Amino acid sequence: MLPRPSSPFDRVGAAAKVRSVEDSWNSRDPARVALGYAIDSNWRIRTEFLSGRAAIEEFLGRKWARELDYRVVTELWAFTGDRIAGRFACEYHDNNGQWFRTYGNGCWEFDQNGLIRRCIESIDKHPIDEAERIFLWPLGRRPDDHPELSDFDL
Repeated sequence: MLPRPSSPFDRVGAAAKVRSVEDSWNSRDPARVALGYAIDSNWRIRTEFLSGRAAIEEFLGRKWARELDYRVVTELWAFTGDRIAGRFACEYHDNNGQWFRTYGNGCWEFDQNGLIRRCIESIDKHPIDEAERIFLWPLGRRPDDHPELSDFDL
């Protein structure tokens, strides 16, 4: 496992942290992703308020049971001290084969160990046709040469 960039962040460390968060999410492994959050982390995502790593892992298990073939691209928006703001877009389909693209913004506050201790996310979900998909890499980590979010003008 790569060392965790931790706060206070500089531009290089903040960008590396955002990519490491993206990489873990693209694993679609709730236990792995949850390890990036502090044991007592607090998270607001859409209408859910989660408290603690166990709640985060349980939430992610539910999420990826219904959001199939999930892929996300995340981009650094801003950073200061122990906080990072990122924007992201993801694509997935449901059990009926309907594809969706979600757009979101996340504000993350990190502890001294580089773990997310507070996460506030706002997300919009839109149905798309399969032909409209743009995140087409094989499941898993986004290839380094894949376009960034800004390259898609999203």
